Amino acid sequence: MPKPDLSIIIPALNEEEVLPLLLGDLVSQQGLSFEVIVSDGGSVDATCSLARDFFASGRLRGVCHVGPSGRGRQLNAGALAANSDWLLFLHADSRLGDTNLLQKAHGFMLSQHRQKASDAVAGHFSLRFDSAAGERHFGFFYYETKASLSRSGTINGDQGMLLTKSYFDKVGLFREDLQVMEDTALADKICATGQWLLLPGEVVTSARRFQVEGLKARQTLNALMMNFHAIGWLEFFVKAPDVYRQQDRAQPLQLLPFLQLVRTLLGEMTIRRRWGIWMATGGYVRSQAWQLGLALDCHKAFREGIDLEPSAGRWLKWFDRWFEPLTNHWIGRTLTALLVRIWFAWQLRIVFDRPSDE
Repeated sequence: MPKPDLSIIIPALNEEEVLPLLLGDLVSQQGLSFEVIVSDGGSVDATCSLARDFFASGRLRGVCHVGPSGRGRQLNAGALAANSDWLLFLHADSRLGDTNLLQKAHGFMLSQHRQKASDAVAGHFSLRFDSAAGERHFGFFYYETKASLSRSGTINGDQGMLLTKSYFDKVGLFREDLQVMEDTALADKICATGQWLLLPGEVVTSARRFQVEGLKARQTLNALMMNFHAIGWLEFFVKAPDVYRQQDRAQPLQLLPFLQLVRTLLGEMTIRRRWGIWMATGGYVRSQAWQLGLALDCHKAFREGIDLEPSAGRWLKWFDRWFEPLTNHWIGRTLTALLVRIWFAWQLRIVFDRPSDE
């Protein structure tokens, strides 16, 4: 068969409820040829059989590859099986509303390659959450706005990742030694070696995890993981999977095991190393303070019921212009480290004091 214009790689594990919806959206895509590679991590439900039904019917060109679990391994296995020069990594719970979405994205990236005369670029879509019909939620609005940026720390697998296979090979594939954050690790590599571009159009992603676990709890855990990954404290991720597996099935997220794990790991360190972790955390959190400016801009836009163009936000511009240079020194990092230490103690007190039936 002729080489497809695009290879779409979808990691999956027990996704029988949502994967057929995405495959149905892909059936409707127009304007380019593509193949679909479902990289299954050993599902015990009908995920792979449903995908193979789509492929056997001729509605889609593709395969369901079954291998070891672990999203990094699954994504790399899918990329290895790809026949196209272009790769698009999508989550199984993504939805594509525009029937020309892939054609527009592919055409946009081709034009960018010609303009830049380089393959060191990657694209990501804007994001929209499929929360309850007609319901507006500030947390989702903030995340959607943040996803339209191309800054370090704002890009993850929910938004889709489109790049050439040659560039994917150069940046070093997805990490397989982490149970989570493999998409963030790749996004950071691309930020360091190339450029992220916002693709035309948006993908819709499921809000199921946020809604069931609790948005605030998930935001807190995500913030912890982003920090630990950024400062290179991977010991947390080595120890965390046993705790993280408690959330494999949708249920309210319990923060206490994660906070206890952090406290235990810190308690096993020397004072010097422990303070090094806090100082590194202070440096990272200070560098992400622009998100407070974005949140203020989002709050105003959300209250007024309008969309927000992040680059036009008054508070975000202020943080970039003034806060960043005025605090980027050891005093700013130390003060931030102390504030984060106080916040951590406060979070521990909250979860310890919370009634067990909440």
